[in-house]
Amino acid sequence: MKISIITINYNNADGLQQTIKSVLKQTYANIQYLVIDGDSTDDSKSILARYGHEINFVVSEPDKGIYEAMNKGARAAVGDYLLFLNSGDVLVNESVIAESVAAGLNADLVSANMHFIGQDRSYVWTPPESISFDLFYQSSLPHPSTFIKRTLFSTVGYYDEGLRIVSDWKFTFLAAFKYNCSYRHVDVLLSAYKADGISSDPKNLPEITLERNEVLSTYFSNFLMEYKQSGVARKQSKLLNRILKIKKFFRLR
Repeated sequence: MKISIITINYNNADGLQQTIKSVLKQTYANIQYLVIDGDSTDDSKSILARYGHEINFVVSEPDKGIYEAMNKGARAAVGDYLLFLNSGDVLVNESVIAESVAAGLNADLVSANMHFIGQDRSYVWTPPESISFDLFYQSSLPHPSTFIKRTLFSTVGYYDEGLRIVSDWKFTFLAAFKYNCSYRHVDVLLSAYKADGISSDPKNLPEITLERNEVLSTYFSNFLMEYKQSGVARKQSKLLNRILKIKKFFRLR
C-alpha cells in the first residue's frame, strides 16, 4: 500500500523542517512525499533545497491560498491514501505510518489519534468509532490524523478553493453524508498538531461560522431545521430528567 503525505507551507521555515524530518525518518518504505510551498520569502526554500533530494515532489510558487496548495498536492499524489501533514505538524515517531497501515487502512476515511497542542492545554484527541452528523456540526475529523482514500477525490471532488478556512471540513462532511463514504478509527497515535494555524485563531471564528453555515444551508437545509429542532428537544429532555432526579432525591431524604 502506498501512502502519499502532503505538506503545504508558507513562510513557516522552522515548522517545515520539523515536519519534513518527521516524515523522512519513517520506517515504512512505500511513501510518496510531496511538499507544496507558496513561494515563501523566509528560509523555507533553502530548507527545501537541503532536503529536496529526499522528497518525491516539490513545488514552490505563488498560490491563492491553502486549498489551492492542498489541491496541487492531491492532484500530484499517486498513493492509495493521502495524509495532509502541514508545516508544523509532525508524525509522533518513526513507525506510526507502518503502525497505521498494519492497523488496517480499509475505509474511505481512516482517522487515527492526534496530539493536540494548544497555547494553554495539551491533550490526545481520539476520534469516534463511528461518525455522525452531530460530529461534523460541532467539530470535524482533523486532516493531520485522517487518511483519505485517493479515489474519494474523484467521487467528492477536490477542495473548494472558494472557501478560505473550512474546505477540508466541507470535503469530509460531504464525503460522509452526501456520498455515504466508509469510515473507521484506528487506535494509533499518529500526529501532533500545533493549534497556531488559521482555523485555530479565535479572531477567525466569525468567518469560520459564516463559511460553515453557507455549506450547511447549501447541502443540508431541510435536514438542518429538523436537526436543530431535535437538538432543542434533546436539551429539554435532559433538563426534564435532571429535574426528575432532583425531585426523586429530595423525596428519598
